[in-house]
Amino acid sequence: MTPIEALVVAVPARDEEARLPAALAAVRAAADRCPVPVVVAVTADACTDGTEAVARRAGAVVVRTGQGRVGAARAAAVAAGLAAVEADPARVWVANTDADSAVPPDWLTVHLAFAAEGVHLLRGSVRPAHDLAPELVRRWERRHPPGERHDRVHGANLGVRADALLGVGGFTDRSGQEDLALVQAVVAAGLRTASTDRAPVVTSGRLTGRAESGFAGYLRSLERALPAT
Repeated sequence: MTPIEALVVAVPARDEEARLPAALAAVRAAADRCPVPVVVAVTADACTDGTEAVARRAGAVVVRTGQGRVGAARAAAVAAGLAAVEADPARVWVANTDADSAVPPDWLTVHLAFAAEGVHLLRGSVRPAHDLAPELVRRWERRHPPGERHDRVHGANLGVRADALLGVGGFTDRSGQEDLALVQAVVAAGLRTASTDRAPVVTSGRLTGRAESGFAGYLRSLERALPAT
């Protein structure tokens, strides 16, 4: 397998002026521990706040879009990052996260370790920030016990070789589950995938998110399943 020589971190953002600084600071901390160059690319998608300015101050490559769909936003960030890297896609790893999330310091080194083992796509795990009701946190923990092998897909912690990503058509222009669609396409292409519970990403515990079918929607479904009080 061709070694990875550069890394792109793709971050879609829509009106995330308040949360984005912490997200990008966490990405930068992870990049500081990475043995290869890292380009951080942020899509400011249909934003009405200072998201774009925040991203530029953090040194990210910024692209502005107006679709209001996370699939298009994630694809735009990937394209901008790859253009900035100017490397053979076979030698680039694309790590995806979200603007309301915080990656751990070893996030990128864990992704690179799997890439070095010949993995084309890595499904990482997430943990909700503990700003949830205690009952909801306990329900989450029961449904998501720690484990290295899992079938969950989270755009906040998803890595893929750039040549594999481009080979299956990239992220599709949709309002949700673009991450799942990518995984399904990579599997259908017969490429190697893996999952890990190492380096989980802490993502917002908010119950109203930017994509209806996203993580916030899943948390709402857990909340609805709680016994009535």
